[in-house]
Amino acid sequence: MIALPSTLLLRAIAGGVLAGALCSLVGVFAVRLRMSSIGFCMSHSAFAGAALGVLLALDPLLMAMLAALATAALLGPISEKAKLPANVIAGVMFPMTMALAFIFLMLLPGPVIGLTVLSLLWGSVLTVSPSDVAFLAILLALTTSFIVLFWKELNAVLFDPRLAEADGVNSRAYMNAIIFLLGGVVALSLKLVGGLLVYALVVNSASTALQLSYDMKKIFLLSPFIGMLAFLSGFGLSLWLDLPVGSSIVLTSSIMLATSIALSPKRKRG
Repeated sequence: MIALPSTLLLRAIAGGVLAGALCSLVGVFAVRLRMSSIGFCMSHSAFAGAALGVLLALDPLLMAMLAALATAALLGPISEKAKLPANVIAGVMFPMTMALAFIFLMLLPGPVIGLTVLSLLWGSVLTVSPSDVAFLAILLALTTSFIVLFWKELNAVLFDPRLAEADGVNSRAYMNAIIFLLGGVVALSLKLVGGLLVYALVVNSASTALQLSYDMKKIFLLSPFIGMLAFLSGFGLSLWLDLPVGSSIVLTSSIMLATSIALSPKRKRG
């Protein structure tokens, strides 16, 4: 069992709870709209950006955010103008960003910044700062406001983007906004879960919520609590067994998803 200073512990819990809620909220859009490949690409772009930041002695969070937003622009507005499907661009960028990330990590002066590198790979509660918690809180407030203010349009897009477009809803604009939100959430959650595992929290928590109800309002109300529970249980497991935080969170969220599939009313109905 690992003992942490109370201030550090509270900060890690606050950041993790906010990240869990955010990942699950945005994950509902990603899973429902089948953006999995886009999300994986986004997470590894943020990872590559953070690695570049460490290499250049710049703020890794800022570089991760810039890389994620640049990728969002490529997968959203730019792919639309280029008349290329976002999945095609994601398929090209995914291996490229992973290659760049490992090149940047290889160029690092190893023992000098080993802790930073490990936190990029697997996540570390030790790297969460007060500003990270503040940014997560702001993004959660913005995301919640976006969902509440545009619920009617978002619900139509989630049901069927083409039908929503025919009904006068600008589906592409809302999907681009979701892609940018996804990029921001992934970049800000990088420190907690790690670049190799961050998107699993997005997919697992949202998929768990989607298994438990047909009603989208209930799903959006339930998903943040599932994300928070996934973090708290994974964080507790990490402290108890001295395991990497990111790996523990992904493990517990995967168990929660498997349990929800076994108990899902959708499965029973089928």
